[in-house]
Amino acid sequence: MTIAFLLTTLVVVITPGTGVVYTLATGLSAGRRAGLVAAAGCTLALVPHLVAAVTGLAALLRAGTPAFRVVTWLGVAYLLWMAWAALRDRGPLPVDEHRTPRPAGRLFRDGVLMNLLNPKVTVFFVAFLPQFVPPDAPDAPARMLLCGVVFMVATLVVFAGYALLAGALRRRVLARPRLTALLRHGFAGSFLALGLGLALTAR
Repeated sequence: MTIAFLLTTLVVVITPGTGVVYTLATGLSAGRRAGLVAAAGCTLALVPHLVAAVTGLAALLRAGTPAFRVVTWLGVAYLLWMAWAALRDRGPLPVDEHRTPRPAGRLFRDGVLMNLLNPKVTVFFVAFLPQFVPPDAPDAPARMLLCGVVFMVATLVVFAGYALLAGALRRRVLARPRLTALLRHGFAGSFLALGLGLALTAR
C-alpha cells in the first residue's frame, strides 16, 4: 500500500460517475439517511467487480464475450431508464418535498444495480489494481484484494460525504422550484450521458 495508490484512489472516487450522481440525487430528494443508504448500495456493488478482477474473470469479459455485451446493454438500459424517470419526475429527485419517501430497501437496491450493471467498473479494477501490485509477487491476488477493499472503504467514505452534503443542502434546494427543476434535468442529462458512454463500450 503506497501513498500513490491512496492518492489515485481518492481522485478516482471523488470524480463524478453513476454512483456519485445517484447518491447526490437521493440525498437531495430524500435527505441524509436516504443518501447514506444509496452510498452503501453503490459501494456493495463493487464486491462482485472486485472478485471478478482478482480471479481474472474480467479479462474474459473484456475480450468481447457475449456475457460482457449483455451486462453492458443491461447497464445502458438501466441508466437510460433512470434518465427518463428523472425527467418524468419519478426518479431519484422528486420535486414534492411532502411525497412519501421511497423505502430504504428500494434505494439500496437501485444503488446496487447502478454499479453492478456497469462492467466498466470491473475493467477499471483490472486496469487499476495491477499498477500497484507486482504481477510476479507470490501474494499478488491477496494484495490486489486488499487494495480493492481499501478502494471500497474510500468509496463508502467519499459517497457518504456526498450524501451528507446533499442532505444538508436539501431544504435550500427544494425551496427553489426552478433550481430543483434544473437539478432534476441535470441529473437526467448525467444519467443519459453515462448511459451513452457505456453504450460505446458495447459497440
